Amino acid sequence: MTQQAEASRSHIPLQDRLAQLLNGPAALDRRALLGTLYAEVDRREAAAYAAGWNDALATLRRGSRRSEDA
Repeated sequence: MTQQAEASRSHIPLQDRLAQLLNGPAALDRRALLGTLYAEVDRREAAAYAAGWNDALATLRRGSRRSEDA
């Protein structure tokens, strides 16, 4: 999947994404549905974790620039 498609998909609220998976055109058996749900939640957790690290690094960089200016 391209980064653009990945980024646009991440803006879909989780509840809506779950509804898409449950009501999609292809019927999934329980095992496939659970696997898909676990993968979706894992992907969102990883993105949130990475975003938190990016925010923390940006804050740290801003703080080090301020201390250099002083």
